[in-house]
Amino acid sequence: MIPRYQKILFVFLLVAAVVMGAALWRLRERAHQRLIAGQDSAPTSAPAVAQAEQVTLMVANDSDGSLLTQLHSLPLPADPGASARAVLGKLLDIYAAPDAAHPVPGGGGSVIQVFLLPAAVTETDPPAAGRSHARPPSAPSPDEPQTGPQLAVVNLTGSFASSHHSGIETEMLTVLSICGTLHANLPRITQVRFLVDGQQRDTLAGHADLTRTYLAGNAEPTEGAHP
Repeated sequence: MIPRYQKILFVFLLVAAVVMGAALWRLRERAHQRLIAGQDSAPTSAPAVAQAEQVTLMVANDSDGSLLTQLHSLPLPADPGASARAVLGKLLDIYAAPDAAHPVPGGGGSVIQVFLLPAAVTETDPPAAGRSHARPPSAPSPDEPQTGPQLAVVNLTGSFASSHHSGIETEMLTVLSICGTLHANLPRITQVRFLVDGQQRDTLAGHADLTRTYLAGNAEPTEGAHP
């Protein structure tokens, strides 16, 4: 004969188990509904990819020291600075190819960023070597309208500079091809300066002067006014 208190305890435990089971089932249903809602809100198609555009590259040739025009199809971002970086990335990918006429290691990843700033009528030189830890110029706010000539500040990686072949002609071909390529695709870029890992560097690989401002239109360097 089962005592009365045991029957009451058994019924109580049974009711508690049923209630807990119902609560767990309800929680499971809620979690399932949240999962379905999250899947429904996810995009059902891939994001749009930028349309390919024709770009003009000024490709260096070591055999005769020339810059040869090459046309390529390349998807370009809407942002001008990002577009400039993409174009230079394609140029440096050509230089990194095994059969390059102007071999330079590194490829497109050697361009960290391209800053586009209003070009001054008289451009001053970067800080002297003793102040080489200056911060790179800031890109203008996207809300600020940009009209008129622009200065492109090309920020290259340290590995690109350290692995570049040393020599006045080969270094200048790289610098001039970058300047010419920027101007060919973004004509408002009239001046170009260079940083390496966000800092000023005296030369590219011992010869080409990186403390100067280069005129992008004719790819000839111009001296800045020393402070």
